[in-house]
This record gives sequence, structure tokens and C-alpha cells, in this order.
Amino acid sequence: MQDPVSAHDPFVRVRGAREHNLRNVDVDIPRDTLTVFTGVSGSGKSSLAFGTVYAEAQRRYFESVAPYARRLIHQVGAPKVGEITGLPPAVSLEQRRGAPSARSSVGTVTTLSNSLRMLYSRAGDYPAGAPRLDSDAFSPNTAAGACPSCHGLGRIHETSEELLVPDPDLSIREGAVAAWPGAWQGKNLRDVLDALGHDVDRPWRELDPKDREWILFTDEQPVVTVHPVREAGRIQRPYQGTYTGARRLVLRTFSESKSPALRAKAERFLTSAPCPVCGGSRLRPEALAVTFAGRTIAELAALPLTALAEVLAPAAAPGGPGTETARVLAGDLLARIATVTELGLGYLSLDRTTPTLSSGELQRLRLATQLRAGLFGVVYVLDEPSAGLHPADTEALLVVLDRLKAAGNTVFVVEHHLDVVRHADWLVDVGPRAGEHGGRVLHSGPPRLLADVGESATRRFLFDRTPVPERPALAPDRWLRTGPVTRHNLHGVDAAFPRGALTAVTGVSGSGKSTLAGALTGEVEGVGRMVMVDQKPIGRTPRSNLATYTGLFDVVRRLFAETAEARARGYKVGRFSFNVPGGRCETCQGEGFVSVELLFLPSTYAPCPDCRGARYKAETLQVRLRGLTIAEVLDLTVESAAEFFAEVPAADRSLRTLLDVGLGYLRLGQPATELSGGEAQRIKLASELQRPRRAHTLYVLDEPTTGLHPADVEVLVRQLRGLVDGGHTVVVVEHDMDVAAGADWVIDLGPGGGEAGGRIVAEGPPARVARAAGSRTAPYLARALGLDG
Repeated sequence: MQDPVSAHDPFVRVRGAREHNLRNVDVDIPRDTLTVFTGVSGSGKSSLAFGTVYAEAQRRYFESVAPYARRLIHQVGAPKVGEITGLPPAVSLEQRRGAPSARSSVGTVTTLSNSLRMLYSRAGDYPAGAPRLDSDAFSPNTAAGACPSCHGLGRIHETSEELLVPDPDLSIREGAVAAWPGAWQGKNLRDVLDALGHDVDRPWRELDPKDREWILFTDEQPVVTVHPVREAGRIQRPYQGTYTGARRLVLRTFSESKSPALRAKAERFLTSAPCPVCGGSRLRPEALAVTFAGRTIAELAALPLTALAEVLAPAAAPGGPGTETARVLAGDLLARIATVTELGLGYLSLDRTTPTLSSGELQRLRLATQLRAGLFGVVYVLDEPSAGLHPADTEALLVVLDRLKAAGNTVFVVEHHLDVVRHADWLVDVGPRAGEHGGRVLHSGPPRLLADVGESATRRFLFDRTPVPERPALAPDRWLRTGPVTRHNLHGVDAAFPRGALTAVTGVSGSGKSTLAGALTGEVEGVGRMVMVDQKPIGRTPRSNLATYTGLFDVVRRLFAETAEARARGYKVGRFSFNVPGGRCETCQGEGFVSVELLFLPSTYAPCPDCRGARYKAETLQVRLRGLTIAEVLDLTVESAAEFFAEVPAADRSLRTLLDVGLGYLRLGQPATELSGGEAQRIKLASELQRPRRAHTLYVLDEPTTGLHPADVEVLVRQLRGLVDGGHTVVVVEHDMDVAAGADWVIDLGPGGGEAGGRIVAEGPPARVARAAGSRTAPYLARALGLDG
């Protein structure tokens, strides 16, 4: 039963939070405030804000849902917390994205497309005698509106003999049809063709053109009895095999496969071109015949939001042209667009697909949608809303957060951006360090009082504004040149990056930074080897972990296999893998836990009843290395493992580089699915750092400081500087002005986003760019360098 006092208690009170690394945390946070959670990466701040507060609010909501309906909703389990009082309903705005889809766009995420379709349906200019269309007829995602030729995608994918068979000198048996799958499926297609009477041993170019055409492009699917060739020691019985043409197979894989790798392979054999029927507009001719302000709905959807607002403004003005219906609908659209442009996203168009957006852009679009929702008395929990945001746009973000609070809501923000931290009403600082060295609330109160908390890693950066020291003047004599680049909003841009230096590419959101950095490829003259270090996960299943990704697990398994006990039992290296049968526990198949299905509650995971979470059979765990089992080694932190394997050079090298990038708190067996994007990126960087020094390498990092505390940024920059000192070239796309100020060279794009950007505004050493006229980055760079006094 709810404490009657808590209904009037102005605080959210958390007692006994133990999620992940939280150490039985008690904390009181005032409602109706903007509260920022800070702390180094891995300190436990997200575990407190999302894993505890939001998870408990969601659990309470689901308790009010009918039990039958509850089974149909994906639910998180109950958080590990004693109790939480004074907690209102919560809305989470995280940076995670759903499954990528070409049908999901800026318009669908913000629901602006719905309003625009209604405007065309009710107030559009129709051809004489044409019937009025329902709003669904203006959507490419419905049967009523989608172009029948491209099914509303706007592009047609096709293939050719040259793409499907790149080497016509090969026979079918030798792999002439490169588009066929590998392994058994490709062998099956070959055997089916053989059974159908085709010559699979003649070079492709010598086959009859009609046969080649049929093999590649037929839509027939004949079934034939296949008699496999006998192989030594294997009995293979005849079976009924079905043939599928190579074109059909590739198109089906590309359109239906859930595997990004298979889709990418299929895409290599396809060409893409605008649909010849709709011209890429994705709509039926009837919808394209309707105009508003002299333009079709496809033309308006392709405009940047700022330009779209200019087109709609006359129709929304009192006494303007058009009907009252047009005025009301256009006015509503303008109000909705204003909240999106206020967050610095005016350069986006409604038809921009969500897979091409950064996670920060996607979260701010959702934030704009919530701002229009007008909810009251809600807790909004946001995950670093400043991610991917230029300092010039941060002020607008603060205004939006204040408006959410002013509407009668509580705003909890997990954030590293110091301007957002300073703007907070209340600050919860978690630490002092990461992993098992964190998990405590060091401060919960007004931000100014953090100055008295000596063990806080955040305090130094919040109150000590020492300028970034200028780098020694760079006089580059060798360059990596790219261009002219014409893509997205870049039009014929030529860029030069100094070789053997750290270059920061800066500019407001949407100015073309990532596009320019993406033009750097291994083909650029002077690049010996190129490495993209991004924040994509190092693995998509719990089986992938820190030890397997870095190659450390191979060393560990070999050490166990070399012990006297393992040799006596005849155990090889494979015995110590939890991914293959042999040494792993077969009850949980090496995962360490099993799913427990509960009838009306969310499925929960429990430790495996046989191995109790150890992942291995009892016999495997009887082999010990200096007193530890393989399961206990996987449970070591990187810091502890570095001491344990100090005398093993192959293991020590991997562990030292992980320590150098600030990941000493992670466990060796920590699943990839539990790692943040920043942690994944630093693991990739550590994997590169442990490689023996090779010839010149170009490293490209897109916003590497996203999700990193300023203390972690210092560690990251130190590693990047080490790569440069080793003779390599590093290019970072970055909004963090301290990183830009510490670079050797800066290339600033702009001056605005979208069509208002796309050109190099300034380039040179940071101090020179900080004085550049017309650069929106210059004043913030000058402040970081202490040149604004």
C-alpha cells in the first residue's frame, strides 16, 4: 500500500538500488526539476536513471495492464531495488534505434508526414474532375498510395550477367555464379543444374546464351531428383532438389533477409536506379497530380524543414490565400516544424530515412515529438540528448528541456556535456570511478555544491576552466587529398588532411562532416592501411565478449590446455570454449543462464541449474590455472586479469592496451550486448593498439567522445596522440571543443546545416580557425583555447 505521505512528498526516493554495479544506493531526487546524472563511463549513472528509476516506472505501468495483454508486450524484469516512492509515470528517450527500414523517415518518426498528407487531402489543388483522395493515398507506405512498380520504395533494384558472373572463364563447378550462396546451398544449386542436364564443367562463356539466360534469370522453379556424388565415408541418398534462378535468389535475399551481412553480400550483385514509373517519388500518379503551393507532396517532403516552413508560411497567415482549412492545417504543421528546427534539425527533410540519421538526431526528433504531446506530471528520462550536437545548438536544447519542465514534468538526463550539467537544477554524481570502483552516489544536490566533493571526477571539469594548451605549430609537408566530393550536401569539395597528424573535422549538425570523412578511403594516395573505429557493437549476442573480440580468450584457452591436468585428461583447446559442444554445459549451451517462461509475467533469466552460471561442465572446471577455473578467469576484471597474466606476454599486451583506454573495470567475459557504444569503440581502439606497429595507417573516428565523461575523453585523446606520435594519421569528426583545440589541424565545415552548409569555412591550426570570420565553431574553439578574453 502506498505511503499516504508520498503522494505529497516532492521527492523521488530510491532505497537499496543494486542494479549492475550500484552498491545498495539510497538517493532522493526532487520532482519538477531538471536533474542531470553524471559520472565517468561505467560508473553506474545509467544503471540508476534507466536501469532502476525508469525500469521500475515501466514495471508499475505493466502491472495495470490486463494479464493477457501483458504477455504480448516485451517487458523488462523488475529492477534490483528495495523500494522507490514518489515516482510518477515515466517516458524514456534513449539513443537506441529499431530495425533499420527504408520506410521509416523523419516524417514518420515526428508524425509530420501525417499532417502533410492531411493538408494535401483536405486542402490540395486537384485536377479538374479528379475525386478527392483520402490521406492514406498520399503515403508510400500504404497500398492506396504506393507506386505499384517499386512498391513505395522509390528505387528499382536490378542485376545483370556481368554482376552475377564476374569471371566467365570459370565453370559452374568452379564457382562462376558468384551470387550463389556458399556451402551446401550453392553445391545443391550446382547439383540440381547437373541433374537438369546442364554442363557444369564447361567455362561459362562457352555455354549456350539461352542456357546462360535461363540459369541466371528464370522465374521457373523446377524440382528434380538429385543423386549426389558419393564421398569417402559418407552415404548420401537421392533427394528432391528445387532450382531457383540467381536473380530471384539475390533479390529475395536483399528484400527479405534479416542478416545485415547477407543483405550486404546480395547488394554487391545489384544496381539501384530511381523507379522509372514514379521517378523516385514513391507515389501513385493520382497522388502526384495533387499540388499545394504549386508543388507535389513528394517535392515538399524533399525540402529541408526550414525551406518547408517558408513555403507553408503564406498559407498559415491570417487572411492569406486559400481556405480556412488550409490555414488551420498549415498553421499546425508550422508549429510542429518549429519544435524540430528549434533543436537544430532544420536541415533534415521529411523523406530522409532513419537509417541515415545519427542516434543523437533520432533522439532529438523523438524529443520534439514529446514536446508537442503536451503530457503533464511525467518523468522524462533522456540519454545524452546533446550527443552529436554542436555547441551552437546546445542552447536551443536547454530551452527545450526547460519547456518540458515548465509544462509540469520532471526531466532526468544522463549527460556529459558540461553546459547541460551547469544548467541543471539538481545534480546526481555517481562514482568515483567505473565498474566495481564506482556505483556510489557521491553527490545529490545543487550543482554548485559539487565543488566540495573531493573524490568526484566531474568536479575538476565543472569548476576548473583551464584553457587547452596550444599545440606546437604544424608545418605539414605531406597530405592526404580527397575530392572533389559531391554527396549529400557537399558539392565538389576538395579537402587535404596533413599526414602524420591529428585532424579534427568540425561544424554544426548536418554541415557535412561525416560525409567528408567518409570520402577518405584506402584508395587515397598516401594511405597504406585504413581503419574505421566506430561505435557499432562488437557483437550482437551474449556469446561475444571482451575476451573473444580482442583475441585474449584464445591465449587463455591455450594456457588451460597446456596445464598438466588438461594434458592428463586429453583436453584440447576446444574443450575450454563455451561456444562449441565438448566442455561447455549443454543445459544452457554455454550461456550460463536459462530463460524461465512465466505465464502472465515477463520471461526472466535465471542461472543455469546445472552449471550455476559458470557456462562449463563440472569436469572442465576441475582444470585450474594457478588456482582459478576458466569460469573464474572470465569473471576477472581487466585490472585483476592484468596482474594475474603479468608474466604471459601475449595476454599482458592485450590487457595493458585495455587498461590504457580506461576499460580496467570491465570483466573479461562481459557480454557484448551489455557494452555502451563508447566502450565498444575503445575496445576496437585497444585491439588496434595491441597490433605490432605496421606501415602508415589512417584512423578515422566519427564522434569518438559520444557517451564519454571528460575524464575518459582525456584518456582517449592520449591514445590518439600516441598513434600520431607513432607516425600514423588520425582524423576525428568531433563536436567536443577540447578535442578540437588539442588537435594539430582543424577543418571546419558550414556555415550552417543541410544546403546552408557543405563547404569548408576554415582550416588550419586550431588557433587560426578560432579567429575565422563566418565560422560558427570559431567562438567556442576560441573559448576552449582561452582566446576569448
